[in-house]
Amino acid sequence: MMDVMLLKNQSYFFILVLIIMFISANLPAEAVNKKYNSHDYVVLLHGLSRSSSSMKSLEKYLLSQGFQVINISYPSRKFPIGVLVKNIAGQIKAKGKGIDSADKVHFVTHSLGGIITRWYLKNNRPKNLGRVVMISPPNKGSEIVDRFKNYAWYQWITGPVGQQLGTDSASVPNKLGPVDFELGVITGNRTIDPVSSWLIPGEDDGKVAVKRAKVEGMSDFLVLPHSHAFIMSRDKVIAQVVYFLINGEFRR
Repeated sequence: MMDVMLLKNQSYFFILVLIIMFISANLPAEAVNKKYNSHDYVVLLHGLSRSSSSMKSLEKYLLSQGFQVINISYPSRKFPIGVLVKNIAGQIKAKGKGIDSADKVHFVTHSLGGIITRWYLKNNRPKNLGRVVMISPPNKGSEIVDRFKNYAWYQWITGPVGQQLGTDSASVPNKLGPVDFELGVITGNRTIDPVSSWLIPGEDDGKVAVKRAKVEGMSDFLVLPHSHAFIMSRDKVIAQVVYFLINGEFRR
């Protein structure tokens, strides 16, 4: 009888250990660290055809770590990048009460949001600018734009911005030049879009080639096994974002 009870207790203990291991494995890598007590702001900017809801996982974790967060939605399909920058500048001013007196103002972006941030910081750079993390940015454009920009269906899906993100020298990303702020870039090398990946030379995340996510002047670069559409919601990516904001480099 005692042997049976001992076996049951061991089984329960083993199950409990498995549950704890599973939960820990699905938390961001830095979740076990103490809270980062910060007077810093983080501005979140989503990608093309998305909204602030796509950055909710990032927002939630940043808040849990003590950051003040401004998660912005903007009409990415309706206007060219220059107009979108003005829209976002107005929103930051309206929503960022106390942002001028913050210790630092950081930016975390997905896809198009990175290009908008590069343009924004050329003309609206805060005196207390902190660090920037771009997730899957088309910093040197995308071959997908080159291939489809003249099709009506593509123009309807992407709007004016879809014409501005090519790989040629006249595209907005390539005209913005090197960055002059602390920037960490995370991009993916997995895809859920084999057709698009077939059109992109080398490794890619389904929308942007790994090599085209890079930009001159960046501080650090990291490739993780995720696809373009969902990379900003992955736990390991979120953990790396926070690590860079605090340390100025990615954790390896």
